Amino acid sequence: MVNQMSKEISPIGKIASAKDAGNIASRYRKMQDLTQADIAGLGNTGVRFISDFENGKGTVQFDKVMHIFDLLGLDVVIVERGR
Repeated sequence: MVNQMSKEISPIGKIASAKDAGNIASRYRKMQDLTQADIAGLGNTGVRFISDFENGKGTVQFDKVMHIFDLLGLDVVIVERGR
C-alpha cells in the first residue's frame, strides 16, 4: 500500500474510547482559549453536545465529533496496530 499522506504525522494520542477522544478535544479547545460555548457556536451545535463529547459520552454523533476535531485543527488518522 502506498502512503498517500503528503506530510509527516506526529500522533498526539491514542483513542481507545469516547473518553479518550473527548479528553483530546477538550485539551486542544483549551489550548486555543476557546470555551465550550465558543466551539459550540463555531460548530453549529449546542454546549450540551460539546460537554457530552468532552466527558466521554459514547453515543454522541460521529459526524459532529469529526466536525469538532476539524474546527480544532485536528485530523483523525487510522493506522494498523504495531506501526
